[in-house]
Amino acid sequence: MPIQRPTWLPTYLPELDGLRGLAILWVVLYHCHPRLEGTWLYSASIWGWSGVILFFILSGFLITSILLTTRDKPNYYHNFHARRALRIWPVYLLVLAAVYLNAPWFIGPTVWDAVKTAPLLAYFFFVQNLFHLSLPPAIGPSWALAIEEQYYFFWAPLVRILRRPWMLALVLAATLVGSPLMRDTHFAWLTPTHTLIHLDGIAWGSLLALALHTIRLSRRAWLALGLGGFVLGIAAAATIAGGTAYLDSALALGFAGGILALIASTGSRNPVNALLSRGPLAFYGRISYGVYMTHIMVFVFFGWFDARMDRYGMAGNLTVVAFRLAATTVLATALWYGFESPILKLKRHFSTPNAVDPAKMTPETQDSAAQ
Repeated sequence: MPIQRPTWLPTYLPELDGLRGLAILWVVLYHCHPRLEGTWLYSASIWGWSGVILFFILSGFLITSILLTTRDKPNYYHNFHARRALRIWPVYLLVLAAVYLNAPWFIGPTVWDAVKTAPLLAYFFFVQNLFHLSLPPAIGPSWALAIEEQYYFFWAPLVRILRRPWMLALVLAATLVGSPLMRDTHFAWLTPTHTLIHLDGIAWGSLLALALHTIRLSRRAWLALGLGGFVLGIAAAATIAGGTAYLDSALALGFAGGILALIASTGSRNPVNALLSRGPLAFYGRISYGVYMTHIMVFVFFGWFDARMDRYGMAGNLTVVAFRLAATTVLATALWYGFESPILKLKRHFSTPNAVDPAKMTPETQDSAAQ
């Protein structure tokens, strides 16, 4: 079965930008949920942790699409890892430097004590999620980034080596089964952010890419499958999977179905596609990596503002949430236009000539979405 992008699939899917924006706003609200108690936003905010699952699916889909269409090209590993480094490392290192060089503010002790209690080398090798470490809250969100880096470290060679699509599908199926089973074991050595218990989303994203590039179905058929998966997954999350080790799996299935439906219906003139394709959500999708990596740091930095607003009750809480979002947006926007974008232009030096780049299914600089 040949690996080929469907002819009906456009080179740009604007809906995925908006979906990424929705995911990052959901994550930010989750980290503000104590301040939202008693408001209509509270019920939605306490589910904001699942926005990371949405990020994982988007990343799995986009990155696997790139790997599949470039696996027979020269410099496969070199180009992939170089482009990945340009997307991930600059902001990541900048945040690490800001947090550790201001350790008394962001971590508590001196810089040296911070390095010993929250080992800096663990962050450099993206293994901070595998050990029971005391992670500074300001860089706590990096656990999701570590999962992605570990996953692609093994997945990229597998895509290159396993030539038949069914072999790759078998690996992904085993991952989808194994991840919830690992969650259900409750082994003491498994941290709450361990890679082995958070692979559902990224595996579903990879499976979507593999299916779209190998199975010849019409857009209408993919739309029906996507809508069916969405309904089934969300229904399972709300009923039999709720409160169990299989909740993440149910949500991942539902989100993957929704993403597939958006892919199949891209360009349609309906309120959902219009809302995701342009406006605030698309903008937040563009700056989502900066928002994800810096929002807790911003919360900590402006902790003094939170303390001043505590006396005003609900009004103060809502003011704190609005201020946090505004400050994070300003910082992430500045990072995007003044730091990320110029660096990401270097990606052109690591592209395969005459190859269809699935990264262009979203803006080129967003092909390595973070969580």
